[in-house]
Amino acid sequence: MDTSYPREDPRAPTPRKADGNAHTALTLGSPRPPPRDHLIWSVFSTLYLNLCCLGFLALAYSIKARDQKVAGDLEAARRLGSKAKCYNILATMWALVPPVLLLVLLVTGALHLSRLAKGSAAFFSTKFDDADYD
Repeated sequence: MDTSYPREDPRAPTPRKADGNAHTALTLGSPRPPPRDHLIWSVFSTLYLNLCCLGFLALAYSIKARDQKVAGDLEAARRLGSKAKCYNILATMWALVPPVLLLVLLVTGALHLSRLAKGSAAFFSTKFDDADYD
């Protein structure tokens, strides 16, 4: 079973050459890898990291990139896959940076409060004499 895309019609007639000479086609340069659509990353961004709907945008561009790859337009698939990757990175950063920043602020706040408490403990441990109240 052939699952490669785009599929060619096996019943299509093959072109005939007028002369019997064999022709050779050379491809110059290295073949480029197929474009990536980042679909799985986009699904996770949509389900778990969907702040400001960036994960949904990434999913939409990933699906468009996959459609263009199936249709055979590899340049459009690369462009759309690149946009999906950018939106996935933004969604990941928007989801990871605020909790890390909040954790850092909580830790520094707790350290600051502990230093304040240590400094004020001397005030509350002061003993007064009865002569101080006259």
